[in-house]
Amino acid sequence: MTAVQREIEEPPGSRPAGPEDVRAGHRSFAGVRTRVLEVGPKPRRGTGRLVLLHGYCDSADTWRPALAELAAAGIPAVAVDLPGFGEADPLRSGAMLAQMDAFVAAVTRFYSDRGKVVLAGNSLGGTLSLRAACRHELPVAGVVSIAAPGFVDSWLVRTVGKYPLPLRLAASLPLPVPGFLVRTVAEFVVPRLLYADRAAADLTHVARFTGLFPDFRSTTTRLDQARQLVAELTGAYDGLESIKVPLLVVACGRDRLVTAAAGRRLHALVPHSRLMLREEWGHCPQLDDPVAIAELLSYFRASALHKRGRRAVGAAPKAAAV
Repeated sequence: MTAVQREIEEPPGSRPAGPEDVRAGHRSFAGVRTRVLEVGPKPRRGTGRLVLLHGYCDSADTWRPALAELAAAGIPAVAVDLPGFGEADPLRSGAMLAQMDAFVAAVTRFYSDRGKVVLAGNSLGGTLSLRAACRHELPVAGVVSIAAPGFVDSWLVRTVGKYPLPLRLAASLPLPVPGFLVRTVAEFVVPRLLYADRAAADLTHVARFTGLFPDFRSTTTRLDQARQLVAELTGAYDGLESIKVPLLVVACGRDRLVTAAAGRRLHALVPHSRLMLREEWGHCPQLDDPVAIAELLSYFRASALHKRGRRAVGAAPKAAAV
């Protein structure tokens, strides 16, 4: 079953944004069945969609507040559950990034039916967006990378990657840790890691994250998976200098997982990129400030597609002369 398109009865911006604007469905990409959240009308030919990618242990639902804002503005956008998260099929054994690269490539090709897409990703989604931009055969018009890990990370990310022994020891404890205790710890930790201000955390989104850790064994499995991913990030960004499309790097001053220095490092590695530093945002700014994120994505999409259009127009006389 795919997401069902519905007609837009009111002009964009004529009413407040709401969750009813987000259409949910399921599709398969690269052999992975997943859930798709979609908003906006079908794009005019050549205008392209926004494709939104979430982070590790997250899901497409992280984009729901921003999607509602994009819907009110009449911007076509899609968010998907990455393999292994949300309602997507689980990851297979082996390298994680390679599986996700194939998935993102298939998503990008599918949604480029009306024009090149603009990829926007948070955390792991930012990594995958950058890697897709390095593949020139993919129909990508521009990339927004938000808090991508693997450049200059926090002590917590480095600890998970370098010291797997505590995870192994914890998994081998002779007595099981009660599930309620695991969930209590998760409910304490999650808001502090994802939000700039834990007091402003939306309990619905916190519950969505903590639902990934129903018991001790599932928690150790997720942590071991995170360790593998951190190890793969070591070579995840080879070839960044080959990125030609517009790139906006978003760094967040109150990010406790990926420091703002990581954004500066990425900006330095891709000279034509633009850097945006927001001191008041945490690791998931789409949760901190969905209105501002939606505006940012809308403006960047318009700019990226406009630049592409100008290049095409400029190249037309030369092509005609051949």
